[in-house]
This record gives sequence, structure tokens and C-alpha cells, in this order.
Amino acid sequence: MEITLTKCHGSSNDFLLIDEWTNGYSFTEQERKDLAIALCDRSSSLGADGILFVMESAHADAKMRIFNADGSEASMCGNGLRCLGRYVCDLLQKDEIVVETMKADLQVNRDEDIFRKIPTYRVQISPVLFDLASLPMNLSYKKTLLNEKVPQLSNTLAFSAVAVPNPHLLAVVDSSQLKSDEQEKISKKLNQPNEICPDGVNVSFIHCLKDGQIYVRTFERGVGFTNACGTAMSASSLITCLLGYNQLEEAIDVYNNGGKVRCVAHKKEDGRYDIDLIGNATYLYDANVEVDLQKPQAFSILKITDRQEQPAYEELGQHVKELLDKTVFA
Repeated sequence: MEITLTKCHGSSNDFLLIDEWTNGYSFTEQERKDLAIALCDRSSSLGADGILFVMESAHADAKMRIFNADGSEASMCGNGLRCLGRYVCDLLQKDEIVVETMKADLQVNRDEDIFRKIPTYRVQISPVLFDLASLPMNLSYKKTLLNEKVPQLSNTLAFSAVAVPNPHLLAVVDSSQLKSDEQEKISKKLNQPNEICPDGVNVSFIHCLKDGQIYVRTFERGVGFTNACGTAMSASSLITCLLGYNQLEEAIDVYNNGGKVRCVAHKKEDGRYDIDLIGNATYLYDANVEVDLQKPQAFSILKITDRQEQPAYEELGQHVKELLDKTVFA
């Protein structure tokens, strides 16, 4: 079977985008899982953090499903939503669309460039849930967690937990904690069989640079340490507002190992929160791939067409690297 796909990334969190809708593909659940494991393998000729499947929606402009590199399905992905949102905006010739995801219908808008010559999209991150049962996270003595210690995980760090709707455990840390191996130890513990987070969890360390600027590093469930995680950066921005480091309704520049995004956290009239995630949606190349769905690991690339958009993003990457070298990693 020949499959057409696009390699793309948001903040260097990279994906293979496959349009099931207009190409007429009809994969089974097992085939989507197997394709993700085979095509996203970093030792293969493609490699990615996951696959974005574009599907028809009965009530929204399109539907997104995302499968991680290990074959697991994520309920949402902010960086991926920007990439898929761009694709659907171009497909439908719209500047504003609604995309159906596993837990919510989310808005995507074209936005002003976050850096020169970089296609930029604003996506809605919602719902925001603080109840530990929504992650799930099992702490018999707590129903929510906001900047509190969890002795089973660390004697020094204070954690906050939120689902957006992907589950996130976050800690604001100083430079010494950021440079330690504590994040890796905690992340591996919670993403192997365990009683605290039985379904795993994304673990982020947040380092505040100054008002309106933070650095976020994330161990992503189903992926490991990643260049960036859109929902993690969104959740991190909201938590820094709730803890007094930043302000609701004000833009926060979020730096990561893959570049930067901009987030704005909102509190609605009913007391609930949502977050705008604003950042790049960069296309690397288009590819035609021959795949035997019974043995997808033996795929072959028939053709690759470079989109020539990456050099502009690399300028942003160099700008971010210079800033982080002077601050976070000095």
C-alpha cells in the first residue's frame, strides 16, 4: 500500500501527518498502532514522536487522533494540533477551524508569526482539570495537588498536577534541580508499572527566567524526554500564574529545547480555565511510502519532497539556544 504523509513539527516536537480523510485510507486500530511503532522508530528512515491522523468529523471541521511512537494513543497534543490545524486550514481554505479531539472540540486559528517567516497557529487547550482522579493520580490523602510535596516522589520538590486533558505533573525548580537527574528518576518511576500514576504521566520541570518568561523541560508519557510538549507548556504556564510567578491574561514566552511558544492562560466566568498555545507549525517534507500493513516495519520510501521551511525555524532555534546558554545552562 502506498501512503502519502507529511513530516512536520511544532517546537521540534515532530510528527508524521497522515490524511485518512481525503486520501480515503481506512486503517484499523491495530494498524494505526503498528504504523506508529514502525514509522516513528528513530532508527528507521523516517522517525518521529508520533503520527497525526487527519479524519472526518461528524460535527467539527476535522478530527485528530494521535498515536505516540510506542503505539499508545494520546488524548491531546498541543504541538500536534497546531500542525494538523495548519493542514486542515489549508485544505478547507479557512483561517479558523474547530478540530474534534478525544476529549474536546478545540479551536485553531492562524496567528501572527512568532518569529520571522514561521507559520504560526493559536490553538485552544481545554478542558483543564485539577481533580487527581482525572489524571488519574492516586494519593489517598489529597484530591488536588498545587505546589505540595509528595514524599513518595521527592523530599525537596513541590508538585502540581493538572490534566489538560493529558495528565501532567509539574514542579517549579531552581537551576541545580534542573541540572540533576531527579526529573529522569521520577519520570521513569511514574511511567513504569506503579500505583501512583497507573496510566503514566507527563513530568515537567519549570524554571522561571523573569516575568513573562519560563523554561520547560518535559518527560513525555509514551515518548521520553522530548524537545517540547505543547500541553505541558500550556499547563506550566497556567501553574506559574496560579503560583504568582506570572499573570492570567498576559502572554508568557515559554522556552524549550526545541524552540519557543507563547501561552496565555484564561479564567472564564464560570471559574474554569483554558489556555491559548501559540507557536510554529513547520513542514519538513512530503513523502510517499510503500507499506505492507501486515509488516509495516519493512516500509520503503518512494519519494521525498523538501518543503524548505526548516531554515527559518533554525534561526529561531539559534536565538533560543543563545538565550538559554546565558540563563538556564550558564
